[in-house]
Amino acid sequence: MSKEAQARLRINQLLEESGWVLVGSEDRPSNVKVESRINSNGTRGFADYVLHDRKNFPLAVVEAKNEDKDPLVGKEQARTYARSLDARFVILSNSNIHYLWDLNTGNPKVINVFPTQETLEGYSDYHPNPTLLSNEPVSEDFLVLSQYSNYAQDPEYIN
Repeated sequence: MSKEAQARLRINQLLEESGWVLVGSEDRPSNVKVESRINSNGTRGFADYVLHDRKNFPLAVVEAKNEDKDPLVGKEQARTYARSLDARFVILSNSNIHYLWDLNTGNPKVINVFPTQETLEGYSDYHPNPTLLSNEPVSEDFLVLSQYSNYAQDPEYIN
């Protein structure tokens, strides 16, 4: 068995451990499409996995790489596929190292387990308002307040 095939089997297992359904049944429909054809706006290819929400809309593209390759090698390819499907998230994996990338907020971040459908749907519902943060007053104790809001009542602080 090739290293790529072995990596795919481990990725299948990781997806199933996180509650994704690769092989559906009557009472539990599949929410993962494997080798989905991408043919949109000049983009052609196959996404290794596409994870769908409860309404069957694409949530994430999973780009699987051979275990000998850095998963970040597939970053731009996966971004292109995700954008063409209107999916917000990308998971990059070589079955040993995994990254979750929210295309709306920044760079890929290392993860230990694959996110669940509920987790990705929760992120999708979250749309931060940057003006709230830019209007936040910053006092001398801003940092300590963000970590320990009752510091001023702490006996060690008072002493």
